[in-house]
Parts: sequence; structure tokens; C-alpha cells
Amino acid sequence: MKLIIGDYNYSSWSMRGWLALKASGMAFDTICIALREPDTAEQIARYSPSGRVPCLIDDGLTIWDSLAIAEYCAERSPAMWPGEVAERAVARSVSAEMHSSFTALRTHMSMNIRKDYGGHGRTPEVLDDIARIKAIWVDCLRRFGTGGPYLFGQWSIADIMYAPVCMRFVSYGVELDGVAADYLHSVQAHPHVQEWVAAALAEAHRIPYYDAYG
Repeated sequence: MKLIIGDYNYSSWSMRGWLALKASGMAFDTICIALREPDTAEQIARYSPSGRVPCLIDDGLTIWDSLAIAEYCAERSPAMWPGEVAERAVARSVSAEMHSSFTALRTHMSMNIRKDYGGHGRTPEVLDDIARIKAIWVDCLRRFGTGGPYLFGQWSIADIMYAPVCMRFVSYGVELDGVAADYLHSVQAHPHVQEWVAAALAEAHRIPYYDAYG
């Protein structure tokens, strides 16, 4: 099994696919392709029919979307979704919303784990996205998170989908309080997230466009 990803530091979608595989417990090799280089598109196209990462290759099967990769992992490890039907439906809803929404946040608060962008990126649209994300976190934590520190108690695909947002909130100094702040710290402390962050900090590749911002 191979997972093709972009830079640990910059590629938020790659982070989601990688965290999903780690949560599944399945063994896999990682192929990391440096982004925004002259040969990046060519390198990714060797594996991914969409030309995007992450891309999972398992015994001839190719899966080229982060949420699809997470669902594939959950087929092998069902505990990656909440066990109760209603909770699972809400978890899928908030995961799908993360997958398809929050364009302003993605545009103005690009993931860069190594940088401190405190105070930047706060357009009115971004503030709306932040408010919606905080509302999702607070609602899930209060309704379903009583069995543990994560959105549905135990670590799940929903947390994996929002983990890169936590990285953005740290880099851009987004202020949180109460259960939302506690949740962010819990995600930061998760061993798989710490492993990803360590790889990002150790990575040699730089994208000047992103590193110059702020």
C-alpha cells in the first residue's frame, strides 16, 4: 500500500489522507512529492488520475480523494466512525462540510506549519468560516464528546478532517476559548498529529510564495 502526498508542511489534504491511514492501523509506504516545482504535476500524474494528492494505491486499486481514502480505511477499521447511527450521520455531515466548504479560510489561511502568521488572513469571509467551524466543534463536543476529548469522544474521521484547520488556527493565532480551545490542544497532542508536525518541521523543501507571506 502506497500513499502519495505533497509536502508535510503545506499539504492539508495530504495530512487528512495520511492521518486516516494511521488511524486504520494498516501498514503503508509514503511517497512525498514536493509541491509547486516544475516537475510536480508530472510526478503526481504518475500515480493520481486527478493530478492531485493525496492518492492511495492498494494492490492495483487507486483512490485519489482524501475523504474517499478515509472511507476506504473505515471499511477496514469501522471504529474510525462513531458506532451509533445518529452520531455517525452527524460525523459524516461535519466531515463532508469540511471537505466541500470554507473556501475563504483555505484561500487566505494556507497551511504552513513552520510559520507564524499571527494577525493575518482575517477577511470578513474568513471570520465567517472561523465562526462556523467553532460552532461545529462546540456543538459536537457538547452533544457527543462526553466520552473523550474529541468531537465524538474518540478519535474519528471527523477529527482527521479538521486537524489541518487546527494547524491553521495555530499558525494564524486564531483565538479560541472554552471547549473549542481544549479541543484544539487535544488534536495538537494526538500522537499521529505530532508525528506529522515533526515531519513538517524537519522537511527541507520550501515554497517561497508561502514562506514570504506574513
